[in-house]
Amino acid sequence: MLAPATTAYLFPGQGSQTVGMGHSLAEAYHVARQTFQEADDVLGFGLTDLCFNGPEDALNDTANAQPALYAAGIAALRVLYEAWDTDFQPAFTAGHSLGEFTALTAAGALTYPDGLLLVRRRGELMRDAGEHQPGGMAALLGPTLEAVQALCDRTQAETGGVLVIANDNCPGQVVVSGSQDAVAYAVENAGSIGAKRAVRLNVSVATHSPLMQSAAHEFAQTVAATPLHPPRIPVVGNTTGQVLTDVDAIRAELNAQLTGPVRWTDSIRTMVDAGVTHFLEIGAGKVLTGLLRRIDRGAAGIVVDSPDGITQLQAST
Repeated sequence: MLAPATTAYLFPGQGSQTVGMGHSLAEAYHVARQTFQEADDVLGFGLTDLCFNGPEDALNDTANAQPALYAAGIAALRVLYEAWDTDFQPAFTAGHSLGEFTALTAAGALTYPDGLLLVRRRGELMRDAGEHQPGGMAALLGPTLEAVQALCDRTQAETGGVLVIANDNCPGQVVVSGSQDAVAYAVENAGSIGAKRAVRLNVSVATHSPLMQSAAHEFAQTVAATPLHPPRIPVVGNTTGQVLTDVDAIRAELNAQLTGPVRWTDSIRTMVDAGVTHFLEIGAGKVLTGLLRRIDRGAAGIVVDSPDGITQLQAST
């Protein structure tokens, strides 16, 4: 049985978006329809239609994908509380990259309308930075974090390009990010550090890398102008893997996260070490649930992105 003290809410990041996300929840629950309609009203364009019907290329545009995932996460969260238990308060919330904004809203630190505007602007600035300094990303499967860092150092020395660890997703899955030539070199030489596979990601934006620096100043101004509140639920931050304790810490985290790495392994371990045994992945897809068991075999995950997920959740209580 789920208990607040041993449960955490997780929210997925960019890459989890799919055409049709949120549609089944909106068909089944009025609160989900309201949530998507609110996004359309706040942003001034048809985000709902983009989420439900595509086209895929437009949904994958980072300026659209970010508010789309954020809206889908809040829609699922609101359905969860309406259909399941309005008084349930988890021990922690956390989100992977873009999902951190959804986690902050779930914790009461960021309102939904303000969050929509913030993530939309974040996506626009990241897209512009990618056009200014095109880059790429690749997932390396198998090697240790230390081995990947050594490959990044070697790659930068050999190519003169930028290559950094962007995501420590779980043991054996590390994502690197940087300039196109550097990513290509790393993929070609990944076998030298014990990688079983090296997979180029279908992105043209080098997220969580210094190539996002051109977006940093304006994004920091946007973060500074966005009202934030002390979280009612502890939020575990990406860049440190530790709890964000106050508004100043949240602002610093959101700014650092743009160019800094996502320490997802550390984030999950922080919650597990604090006694969390069950994680609800809320929003779109099951990427984080897939990573979960690779970090801690004793952790249990429930995916909440459809009416079937709500039914499974109800059966767990």
